[in-house]
Amino acid sequence: MFEMKEEYKTGIKKIDVEHEKLFEIGERAYQLLKDKYINDKFDKIVTIIGELREYTVHHFAEEEAYMESINYKRLFTQKMDHIGFIKKIDEVNFNEIDKNQDEAIMGLLTFLNDWLVNHILEKDLLIPVK
Repeated sequence: MFEMKEEYKTGIKKIDVEHEKLFEIGERAYQLLKDKYINDKFDKIVTIIGELREYTVHHFAEEEAYMESINYKRLFTQKMDHIGFIKKIDEVNFNEIDKNQDEAIMGLLTFLNDWLVNHILEKDLLIPVK
């Protein structure tokens, strides 16, 4: 389900490698959803969400530093999108996750896939390669 497709590549190696890592995190969440042999997935979900947040903070800082280095005119818009993403992750209700774990994973997957694909295609592909 989660894979870094050729059409998502910006041509900026560091950004593409980091996007690949975000897709890998999403793929691990997807594999967890499919695993019917694990009854209690809560700890694994929390770990994935924590890793996702930590890595996106790192990635966004790197991406924004690159955009700043080339005086990218859409940097502010990118920053606002990035802040919105982190805010959404920070608003995760862990009590709700524990009540219906598979539904929580599906919600996370839908959000992550939609956000990643749309953000890359609509925003990141516009970033010039220096």
